[in-house]
Amino acid sequence: MILKLLIGYLLIINLTGFISMGRDKRRAISHGPRTPEKRLFAYALLGGSLGSLLGMSVYRHKIRHLKFTVGMPLILLLQLAVAVAAAVYFK
Repeated sequence: MILKLLIGYLLIINLTGFISMGRDKRRAISHGPRTPEKRLFAYALLGGSLGSLLGMSVYRHKIRHLKFTVGMPLILLLQLAVAVAAAVYFK
Protein backbone atom coordinates (compact mmCIF):
# COMPACT_ATOMS: atom_id res chain seq x y z
CA MET A 1 0.00 0.00 0.00
CA ILE A 2 2.67 2.51 1.01
CA LEU A 3 4.85 1.49 -1.93
CA LYS A 4 1.96 2.12 -4.35
CA LEU A 5 1.41 5.57 -2.86
CA LEU A 6 5.11 6.38 -3.11
CA ILE A 7 5.26 5.26 -6.74
CA GLY A 8 2.14 7.31 -7.54
CA TYR A 9 3.61 10.36 -5.85
CA LEU A 10 6.91 9.99 -7.71
CA LEU A 11 5.11 9.64 -11.05
CA ILE A 12 3.10 12.80 -10.41
CA ILE A 13 6.02 14.93 -9.18
CA ASN A 14 8.27 13.78 -12.04
CA LEU A 15 5.55 14.51 -14.59
CA THR A 16 5.11 17.93 -12.98
CA GLY A 17 8.86 18.62 -13.26
CA PHE A 18 8.90 17.50 -16.89
CA ILE A 19 5.86 19.56 -17.88
CA SER A 20 7.14 22.61 -16.00
CA MET A 21 10.35 22.59 -18.03
CA GLY A 22 8.38 22.45 -21.27
CA ARG A 23 5.95 25.15 -20.18
CA ASP A 24 8.78 27.46 -19.07
CA LYS A 25 10.58 26.90 -22.38
CA ARG A 26 7.44 27.85 -24.35
CA ARG A 27 6.94 30.92 -22.17
CA ALA A 28 10.59 31.93 -22.63
CA ILE A 29 10.18 31.80 -26.40
CA SER A 30 6.91 33.74 -26.37
CA HIS A 31 8.09 36.22 -23.69
CA GLY A 32 5.28 35.14 -21.38
CA PRO A 33 5.32 34.87 -17.58
CA ARG A 34 8.08 32.46 -16.53
CA THR A 35 8.24 29.75 -13.91
CA PRO A 36 10.64 30.83 -11.15
CA GLU A 37 13.86 28.82 -11.00
CA LYS A 38 13.20 28.16 -7.31
CA ARG A 39 9.99 26.37 -8.26
CA LEU A 40 11.77 24.27 -10.90
CA PHE A 41 14.33 23.23 -8.27
CA ALA A 42 11.57 22.62 -5.72
CA TYR A 43 9.94 20.05 -8.01
CA ALA A 44 13.31 18.31 -8.34
CA LEU A 45 13.99 18.40 -4.59
CA LEU A 46 10.54 16.98 -3.85
CA GLY A 47 11.40 13.89 -5.89
CA GLY A 48 10.96 15.05 -9.47
CA SER A 49 14.62 15.31 -10.42
CA LEU A 50 14.45 12.63 -13.11
CA GLY A 51 11.44 14.26 -14.77
CA SER A 52 13.10 17.67 -14.56
CA LEU A 53 16.30 16.32 -16.13
CA LEU A 54 14.34 14.65 -18.91
CA GLY A 55 12.46 17.91 -19.47
CA MET A 56 15.74 19.80 -19.69
CA SER A 57 16.96 17.34 -22.31
CA VAL A 58 13.79 17.01 -24.38
CA TYR A 59 13.00 20.73 -24.45
CA ARG A 60 16.67 21.79 -24.42
CA HIS A 61 15.83 24.17 -21.61
CA LYS A 62 18.24 25.55 -18.98
CA ILE A 63 21.07 23.53 -20.55
CA ARG A 64 23.45 26.49 -20.53
CA HIS A 65 22.89 27.29 -16.86
CA LEU A 66 25.54 25.71 -14.66
CA LYS A 67 23.31 25.57 -11.62
CA PHE A 68 20.87 23.43 -13.60
CA THR A 69 23.35 21.26 -15.52
CA VAL A 70 25.22 20.46 -12.31
CA GLY A 71 22.48 20.91 -9.71
CA MET A 72 19.81 18.67 -11.21
CA PRO A 73 22.09 15.63 -11.65
CA LEU A 74 23.44 16.13 -8.11
CA ILE A 75 19.91 16.17 -6.73
CA LEU A 76 19.14 12.97 -8.64
CA LEU A 77 22.29 11.27 -7.35
CA LEU A 78 21.47 12.29 -3.79
CA GLN A 79 17.93 10.95 -4.13
CA LEU A 80 19.21 7.67 -5.58
CA ALA A 81 21.67 7.32 -2.69
CA VAL A 82 18.88 7.89 -0.18
CA ALA A 83 16.66 5.35 -1.98
CA VAL A 84 19.42 2.72 -1.98
CA ALA A 85 20.19 3.37 1.69
CA ALA A 86 16.51 3.08 2.57
CA ALA A 87 16.17 -0.14 0.58
CA VAL A 88 19.16 -1.65 2.39
CA TYR A 89 18.01 -0.44 5.80
CA PHE A 90 14.38 -1.59 5.43
CA LYS A 91 15.23 -4.87 3.70
